[in-house]
Amino acid sequence: MTSLVLDKTFPNQTSYVLLYDVSWQQLEQLDITLAGTGARLTYLDGILEIMSPLSDEHEDSKKTLAMLVEVYMRIKNIRFYARGSATLGKREDKTRREPDESYNLGIKKPIPDLVLEITVTSGGINKLEIYKRLGIPEVWFWQDGLLSVFCLETGEYQKVDKSALLPDLDLELLAKYSRMVDQFDAVNQFSQVILES
Repeated sequence: MTSLVLDKTFPNQTSYVLLYDVSWQQLEQLDITLAGTGARLTYLDGILEIMSPLSDEHEDSKKTLAMLVEVYMRIKNIRFYARGSATLGKREDKTRREPDESYNLGIKKPIPDLVLEITVTSGGINKLEIYKRLGIPEVWFWQDGLLSVFCLETGEYQKVDKSALLPDLDLELLAKYSRMVDQFDAVNQFSQVILES
């Protein structure tokens, strides 16, 4: 197994290591070995990304965005099931990923309809390729307070300005409230704006 350590260590930020030529059996063994450490494993075609435990910045941003999306769906009476970061992947597809947050809309399904990814460091494995192989209809990336939305159309992800799953949601408004420092105020103020719209 060959490894490449990328210099991505910043104060209070996430870092990762990429390992190449990793078999599925080695992935499963590392999963057992690293259990309880907080490390997250992402796998695609024999490449394994091991990410350090997530930073406070990552966790705060993830939770704020998730709470905003959930309060929107509750106010709009959109039935949803939060799936969290349950591991997704298939041996036959040579994929594995733990999304930051994920949801089924309407009914529970084996795979999520919507995945939220919080990006605090760039590089590593192409997450969209993993989600494409799994058939995830929509993936949102949040980075530095900006949202990028990708919809799966005819087998490829297209960057779009509007969510296909939540077409009435103002993504710029959502991003604005996701950048607020105080999570409690962000959710309350966003809720009020949605109720009044």
